Amino acid sequence: MTIGIDPGSRYCGYGLLQYEGRVVIAAGCDVINTNEKLPLPERLVNLYSGICEILDEYKPQQACVESMFFHKHIKSIFTLGHARGVLLLALSQRQIPIFEYTPREIKKAVVGNGNATKEQVRYMIDQLYKLKSSELRDDAADALAIATCHFNKYRFVL
Repeated sequence: MTIGIDPGSRYCGYGLLQYEGRVVIAAGCDVINTNEKLPLPERLVNLYSGICEILDEYKPQQACVESMFFHKHIKSIFTLGHARGVLLLALSQRQIPIFEYTPREIKKAVVGNGNATKEQVRYMIDQLYKLKSSELRDDAADALAIATCHFNKYRFVL
């Protein structure tokens, strides 16, 4: 099983993919809601607790995380960095191998175009896994896209 993680300090998406031969199945996805009204240190504790529960319950063999990208709001990038650090710590403590992908790599792997819109990525994830779009937060769909990117890269090795 692979977990894809879309880091965030308010909502952190995660998506689980299970492989049966060369067939991939979305085993679940959701978000960790850290309660944006809390101060950042408390949100990071909530994020850490939430990801640890998920990792301990599903025991993924590998993790895929979206890498950092340039953002015009410098404060946002620092906050995202803190959230990523907490997530990487939880994964490393469990000795889960971590693979990182840029937003461009993810879009190219899922849609075939590195400049795809969020809507196009969402559409492809809905189609691939027969999901009901209205029931899924964007962060959760993004996490499944990250895991799908990893599957597409390594599908002939798995």
